[in-house]
Amino acid sequence: MSTTLETNNSDDYLDITVAIPTYNGEKRLPQVLDHLLNQTGIEHFKWEIIVIDNNSSDNTSNIVSVYQEKNQEQPIISYYVEHQQGVGFARLRAVREAKGNLVAFLDDDNLPDPNWLFAAYEFGLKYPTAGAWGGQIHANFEVNPPENFAKIQAFLAIREHGNKPYIFDADNLRLPPGAALVVRKQVWCEHVPKQPTLSGALPGGDDYEALLHIHKSGWQVWYNPEMHTYHQIPKWRLEKDYLMRLAYGYGLCTFQLRLINTKKWQMLIIFIRTVLSNLRRILKHMIEYRQKIYQDLIIMFEIKFYWGSMLSPFYSIQLYFQRLRKSQNKI
Repeated sequence: MSTTLETNNSDDYLDITVAIPTYNGEKRLPQVLDHLLNQTGIEHFKWEIIVIDNNSSDNTSNIVSVYQEKNQEQPIISYYVEHQQGVGFARLRAVREAKGNLVAFLDDDNLPDPNWLFAAYEFGLKYPTAGAWGGQIHANFEVNPPENFAKIQAFLAIREHGNKPYIFDADNLRLPPGAALVVRKQVWCEHVPKQPTLSGALPGGDDYEALLHIHKSGWQVWYNPEMHTYHQIPKWRLEKDYLMRLAYGYGLCTFQLRLINTKKWQMLIIFIRTVLSNLRRILKHMIEYRQKIYQDLIIMFEIKFYWGSMLSPFYSIQLYFQRLRKSQNKI
């Protein structure tokens, strides 16, 4: 039985909370916590670490307990269990529990540079119109990725966009991932729905959905090149079955995400455009690459993404009726 207790040590707000959603992370968490406990430039602000355990069945809770016992001073390490499965629900819980004015999400397979937290905090002071910001995410591959992998690396939360800050093009769904993302807690609480449509449904959907609501409210979403993390990518994440599921899942989110910043009179136009534009991309790939579409993993990934995107308006209709049935069952 775990000896780790869910904790809430103070009612005082802090400057920044680092929130780590995890599922069966006993082997990954120690590296992340060690990197966080060795951050530099943190002398002038108050911060905490919270671990959100998303129904782990391994020794995750015991690992956290060991670090809690070793680290009695700042940053206090707190632990919570979120029973709704999915990283989106874990992040929602993290925001509710966070005492920091800023919440910095860090996945349990993302290792931050020593100055990552300072760079995250400093950026928030320098850019007061930023409601959220993400940084550079580099890849540590267990095995070499396939040829031309750079074309799809963004789907695995690898982001290397140069050394100058800029505002993401949210209207065209160009946004940072939820991993290594920093948000202003008040902005999130005021503008992100407590039950987002895509939370727990598909990969990538819950990340972008929250950011699109922040963008819709008038806040900017920025790229901060001074924040560096390193995504640990095991062999199985480069295998065909996983990549095909990932591509299709991201594709199915497309239409629902576009609806967030779409006026009602535009919905039919976006519906038709989403179907036809992705059908065109599929046909173009089939003509251009022919036999390669069955041999090249990157081409297969792109077609699977376009296929999911083409079907995404119909998936959105399915989600609508699922929500409708749930609301009727509650009455």
